[in-house]
Amino acid sequence: MQAAEELVRRLKFWLDPVVPIRIKGGITNANFLVEHQGRKYFVRIGDDIPVHQVMRFNELAAGRAAAECGLSPQVVHYERGALVFDFLEAKTLSAADVKRPEYLMRVLELVKTCHRVMPLHVRGPSVIFWVFHVLRDYAHSLRDAQSRHIPALRRLMEIAERLEHAVGPVDIVYGHNDLLPTNLMDDGKRLWLIDWDYAGFNSPLFDLANLCSNSEVSAESERLVLENYFERRVDDDLGRRYAAMKCASLLREAMWSMISEIHSTLDYDYTAYTAEYLRRFERAFEEFRKL
Repeated sequence: MQAAEELVRRLKFWLDPVVPIRIKGGITNANFLVEHQGRKYFVRIGDDIPVHQVMRFNELAAGRAAAECGLSPQVVHYERGALVFDFLEAKTLSAADVKRPEYLMRVLELVKTCHRVMPLHVRGPSVIFWVFHVLRDYAHSLRDAQSRHIPALRRLMEIAERLEHAVGPVDIVYGHNDLLPTNLMDDGKRLWLIDWDYAGFNSPLFDLANLCSNSEVSAESERLVLENYFERRVDDDLGRRYAAMKCASLLREAMWSMISEIHSTLDYDYTAYTAEYLRRFERAFEEFRKL
């Protein structure tokens, strides 16, 4: 962490010496608050993460587009390994917040803007985030690293193949693809959507499933989300495709954590995180099998 702090201090953006203050809570990047010449800035420190398919050029392009759309604070500076944003004086949402219908519908409006407006603003090369490719790549990386989870991989990949078939053909939108409640903020007047590490073109079903599964919203609320987004009744076909994507989203989060158990240098209990998301995945898969 000292190396990250030193990188923040050395950024060319500062005209005067700064004292970075570590912000706890990140599980991919190191984050800091910096006060400089009467203004506050949020600094994210992190280089490319090939095992997670995170590429900072992509995050930068998405962050700039999100700011243009009014979804995220402005990107004010970029250097390799560092992004500097205007600081948000805002509350980070919890899963309990997102579960509340009034919050959930407001968050859904942010997701719609991301899907429908951001493609008009994203510049340069972009990526596609196809969760089933990500799962297969994670499995390869876990085997390469002799992960403790290798005995489970054959079954998990067989399930992933079944889920991919159930999802079927998809429409394509520009997705956030990491809708954890901690990536949503409320400044008292409006909501913000932050952290674009995994942004890219994707099926809308992934963001919808990711949003609901990460905050464990009720089945009734899931139906409201789908009906609001697609502006139609949720028939059996849509319900099953959504359920398959929900399983894939939960499995991806679990396998993301399996990878992080090996490769991350952050002080975080990835073992417990893996276990929690595997529990959620198995429960969701049992529900999917009943459809």
